[in-house]
Amino acid sequence: MLNAIWLILATGALCVAALGGNDALKLVSDAIFESAKYSVQLVIGLVGVMVFFLGLMRIAFDAGLRDVIARWLTPITRRLFPEVPADHPAMGAMIMNMASNVLGMGNAATPFGLKAMSELAKLNNHSGSASNAMVLFLAINASAITLLPPLGTVGVRAAANSVDPWAIWMPTLFATACSTAAAVTAYILLGRLSVFRHRPETPGDSSAESWKLPEEAPADLSLGLEPEGPLRTRFRSLVVFAIALGVLLSIGNSFRGAYQSEGFVMAVRTVLQFWALPALLIAVLLYGFSKRVRVYDSMVKGGRDALDVALMIVPYLVVILVAVAMFRASGALDVVIGTLDPWTSRIGVPAEVLPMALIRPLSGSGALGVMSEIFAAHGPDSFIGMLTSTLMGSTETTFYILAVYLGAAGVVDGRHALFACLVGDVSGFFAAVAACHFFFG
Repeated sequence: MLNAIWLILATGALCVAALGGNDALKLVSDAIFESAKYSVQLVIGLVGVMVFFLGLMRIAFDAGLRDVIARWLTPITRRLFPEVPADHPAMGAMIMNMASNVLGMGNAATPFGLKAMSELAKLNNHSGSASNAMVLFLAINASAITLLPPLGTVGVRAAANSVDPWAIWMPTLFATACSTAAAVTAYILLGRLSVFRHRPETPGDSSAESWKLPEEAPADLSLGLEPEGPLRTRFRSLVVFAIALGVLLSIGNSFRGAYQSEGFVMAVRTVLQFWALPALLIAVLLYGFSKRVRVYDSMVKGGRDALDVALMIVPYLVVILVAVAMFRASGALDVVIGTLDPWTSRIGVPAEVLPMALIRPLSGSGALGVMSEIFAAHGPDSFIGMLTSTLMGSTETTFYILAVYLGAAGVVDGRHALFACLVGDVSGFFAAVAACHFFFG
């Protein structure tokens, strides 16, 4: 299906540009080179984030945190992903990815998601075709419910001098909840159709057992360490306790200051905004230190894995972003908007918002630019500005996620992943419209 989507984007852009004459063709040509260069720059920027966060995840895994989390979430994950062993690296990466998305840390979620897909590929016996676990993971990832405010969108609203940048929190939460529920339901229903069933399994050793360590390998991943005496053990525990206590006191002090000046709700928002990521980093590092993990060595090993994944996704990312840029530069996107406007205006969707609705599943940076333009023209606190902000925070760059994540797994047939994700996008769009009409009139 991605083949058909890409072909429609590229050929549609060229046909519309041809009708527009030499100037339109020049715009499309320029867009090809600019977007190709931007794609590589995006990967380079992504590599640094992936190296750090996958290194951090390696610390957590080496310290045994994966097993702890897996035990907590076993009742849920076994139902959602029955073919993935609870202690497999893919399960830990998926959990970290979904937790990051729920907390609104999209940048942190991406490297975990790429790692999860590459690990799921090791369990996949269907050559080039997405497994059920991959499809469901993509559906959840592309429609992830966000419990915390979308901090990136809130920041843009604040920069645009919004009176209440946080006003979109509840509409966004409602829209993402509807989007995730719809995407998972679509995954279940579409998976029953014969057209989306797997081809016959191919022979090979990529089974759920092939990833395990050899029998002679010790189970404790903090290898090569001499037994630690009771005095050093107590000292290590004291250091961890002192740092954790200092962090908790700092969080409490931050909450108290915000509470005295802005009230309880703003105090909670302030703490979540400034402490969510630092608290996660400190917790993982302290946990690794307490389990005697060589944190630097683990970070380096995790970073090496990130480089391998980044190298694999480059062609997928370049190809999809070039097609999107061509489609927009040619004016084809404007044609689509003009066609849809008479219909969408009947359900309370202003024409000014349609560029955001159409570009958001294709390009995050393009959607950010569209949102900024709408704020400049209509203001961040107008109904158009509120709806645009909610759409930005409640939907994902579906085609980007599919192209990059499937590329990380070496998969060319995503089966019903695209349809499940698009169902989530459409549901999120209508839920955002309904929520904004309810909250903002």
